[in-house]
Amino acid sequence: MLPRVLIITYYWPPSGGSGVQRWLKFAKYLPEAGWEPVIFTPENPDFDLQDQSLEKEIPKQLEVIKFPIWEPYQLFSKVKRKSKTHPGRLLEQKERGVLEKIAIWARANLLVPDPRVFWVKPSVKFLTDLAKGGQFQAVITTGPPHSMHLIGRELKRKTGLPWIADFRDPWSEWEFLDTLPMSNRVKSRHRKLEEAVLKEANAVTTISPTFQRDLERLAHRKIHLLTNGFDPKDIPNGFSTKEKQAGVLHLVYSGVIDSIRNPIPLLKAMKEESMGTEDQVQLTFVGKVSEQVREFVAEDRWLSERIKFPGYVSHREVFGFYGQADALVLILTDTKNAKGNIPGKLFEYMATGTPILALGDPEGDSAQLIQEAKAGKVIRHEDFVGIQVALRELMDAGNEKKDTADLDRFSRKFLTFDLAKILNEHTLS
Repeated sequence: MLPRVLIITYYWPPSGGSGVQRWLKFAKYLPEAGWEPVIFTPENPDFDLQDQSLEKEIPKQLEVIKFPIWEPYQLFSKVKRKSKTHPGRLLEQKERGVLEKIAIWARANLLVPDPRVFWVKPSVKFLTDLAKGGQFQAVITTGPPHSMHLIGRELKRKTGLPWIADFRDPWSEWEFLDTLPMSNRVKSRHRKLEEAVLKEANAVTTISPTFQRDLERLAHRKIHLLTNGFDPKDIPNGFSTKEKQAGVLHLVYSGVIDSIRNPIPLLKAMKEESMGTEDQVQLTFVGKVSEQVREFVAEDRWLSERIKFPGYVSHREVFGFYGQADALVLILTDTKNAKGNIPGKLFEYMATGTPILALGDPEGDSAQLIQEAKAGKVIRHEDFVGIQVALRELMDAGNEKKDTADLDRFSRKFLTFDLAKILNEHTLS
């Protein structure tokens, strides 16, 4: 009989995004690595992106415990009777009314560490009896939302169960917090909560070398690097990429375009480089794109004829777009945490063998991965000429695909065995 590990995560299918796939894949492969996972997740969470196809990937034998959650957004929705209720979403709105401003202030100063904090006490009460009954041999929490770590902390305090805290983003130094009108007292509260989690967890994991170093600086202890990855089984049977033709360039971007991911330098360079030529250039944004970018494209006839917005598609469907791409575009953040930003889709990008054109920090963690794999180029957002040169090189290139045989270390199964080693080290020794 395998030891059981309780995984506490806010995001779970049908929610979409890389945070969901991270723990969905770990749960899929943990039994092969010697652990039986049990998922604990909200019954009625509030999230934007949904991908129903991910529900089909949940192993049939996996136990998933869904527990009701109350979130203040639910009350705000009743007052506003609108869908845009998240302060996270409201921050992207150009015009904000009184209620929107109150919601943002409350998110910053009353809901610490985040709006899911009301789930902590009832979850701890519910899980403590199960844990004391010997149902689990370890606990894993993944954040953000960092309230999940507070559940893990209390469970360890009450039961003594070994606990691993997984940081997919920073906490007190998270760039998102800088966008909120937060008082110094509340910032101090975040730091104290983070300090307690980093101190009391048996082990801490994170997704990138930069975040690893930052957390080690804060925690004064070893932090385990456990990157995201790709699952070869996600790649459809018969998947292939198109043959590249000189003078033709189809760029594909997959993921979210929001206030901290700015593709406009690329759009301007694309127009400057190809307008008035015989180039056949197209850029497809697969995913949710901000209104600001959509409006920028709509106001320019040349761009609007060459840029497509198919919207959000399922994880399985996105491979159809990958197969039609001559190059895959990665728009990295240009913010405080940018150096440690490794989007989950980067590993899938590399697995296709298609050249990558990334806008971001050439010395960041994503750039390091791309350069080591010789998978493409990373150019600073403000390097307009450099972007033009890269576009011209891609336009004129032949049908060259990268050998992906050296990417096995980023397979989801391989990474799950790394996770199992951490579990074994801190629970079975």
